[in-house]
Amino acid sequence: MTRLITDELDILAELVPAPGPQVIELGCGAARVARQMLARWPGLSYMGLEVDAIQHARNLQDPPAGMRFVAAGAQDIPSADAQFGLAMMLKSLHHVPLAAMDKALAEVARVLRPGGYLYLSEPVYAGPLNEITRLYNDEGAVRAAAQAAVDRTLAAPASPWQQVAEQRFDMPVEFKDFADFDQRMMRPTFADHHIDDALQARVAAAFAPHCTAQGARFVRPMHVRLLQRKS
Repeated sequence: MTRLITDELDILAELVPAPGPQVIELGCGAARVARQMLARWPGLSYMGLEVDAIQHARNLQDPPAGMRFVAAGAQDIPSADAQFGLAMMLKSLHHVPLAAMDKALAEVARVLRPGGYLYLSEPVYAGPLNEITRLYNDEGAVRAAAQAAVDRTLAAPASPWQQVAEQRFDMPVEFKDFADFDQRMMRPTFADHHIDDALQARVAAAFAPHCTAQGARFVRPMHVRLLQRKS
């Protein structure tokens, strides 16, 4: 039976008990997990990269000590070689442009120290929540491409990577109601899903059977691959 995990840091702690001390996150979003990391492991130094200008501006507003944010993509990391002990991509590799995924993984290898880790966490294209979100944002192709890019970099001659662990688990996702889902899932700052009235009504109809007086509860299946930079 697949484990239900409420805090993904528990998975990271199992796989990398002593992360860092220099950490980089590619596609950091609001850096929610990173903020929790710094609370759990004081002394970490974190750099978060984000291409969404709106979210990046929010990140720059009074960042906690030990955190800095840079507007950049994973395929062009503004850092010298071998600077980090841990790199994280949390539901972000599939957002890298398809033609740039291989370069992004090469860039991460470049900025990691030998022996450093890349923690790759990707949502699985399955489950009731996915059936709803694919009505307006079908990520089947890009999620498959992300896994294929990892497979390619591992199989390449003289690959800088070895895969040292793999985990599958479920994460709970809850919404107060459809309005909450609409705001959080359908209208992100980094993408325009072209939601018109007809599409919104279609998604609302698919969402409705999952609603109760306590809201709507789902689980999101996740797939983690831990790669290590070869010495």
